[in-house]
Amino acid sequence: MAIPTFQEITLPLLNLSGDGQVRSLASARKELAVHFKLTEAEESELLPSGRQARFANRVAWAKVYLERAKILSSPSRGRFEITPRGREILASPPEILDIKFMERFPEFREFREFRSRSQESAVTPVEAPESDTPEETLEAAYQSIRAGLASEILERVKLASPRFFELLVVELLLKMGYGRAGGNGEAIGRSGDEGIDGVIAEDRLGLEMVYLQAKRWEGTVGRPEIQKFVGALHGQRAKKGVFITTGTYSSEASNYVRTIDPRIALIDGAQLAQFMIDYNVGVALDRSYEVKKIDSDYFDE
Repeated sequence: MAIPTFQEITLPLLNLSGDGQVRSLASARKELAVHFKLTEAEESELLPSGRQARFANRVAWAKVYLERAKILSSPSRGRFEITPRGREILASPPEILDIKFMERFPEFREFREFRSRSQESAVTPVEAPESDTPEETLEAAYQSIRAGLASEILERVKLASPRFFELLVVELLLKMGYGRAGGNGEAIGRSGDEGIDGVIAEDRLGLEMVYLQAKRWEGTVGRPEIQKFVGALHGQRAKKGVFITTGTYSSEASNYVRTIDPRIALIDGAQLAQFMIDYNVGVALDRSYEVKKIDSDYFDE
């Protein structure tokens, strides 16, 4: 048979987990290959990059989507187990456990909305419309991988300690170019910090300072929190501030910072993840592709 799509793999993958055991992705792939009666050639067929088997790629994405819907959980790297929600689904399983089915769960909808806020493609990781050109397919695949990475980054940041988050935002701002005139940065968050978690000197003499506040929040940061930060900035006679959260901002908070002095930049969770990717904070290069075209000058006679 043809190699199943990742949406065709999700329900069999969940069925494997029904015994309550913690499984590795490698062992699941072997069991699923038997379930789908894949030939050795189908099981080893590679993606165009030649770096990963197509079936392994699809099993991995099936696991990712089930975890985003809280149907599976990952107790450790490369391992997974069924959740209470997964057991409820198996008690009355659907014909196919696809994206449409998983969108009934708020955690999965939030994951999809996160991708939308990040202005990422909603194309699935391994399947693309036949109407797409090769260039569009490649771009859609890149955006989908980036969206998944951004979501994972934000989850990791939310699990980190407050101190780690404070150090992270200082490093990020320095990577973005603040302090480029010989200044430096410091995470100073502690009891009695009056709402200031970090500070960056933009020059050697410290004449231009940027003050930071870092909030690991799940929900929405409203105007009152921003007003407290403004008060802390006034206490420092500061002209610039950056408020960074893992959550989102209310429209009142966003509108408020446009009308006040000092100047304040707001960075929400989606933007934070994108900046971390763009400035190589907490990420490493996995692979790169060169897309080439005809050199017309070469063929001119």
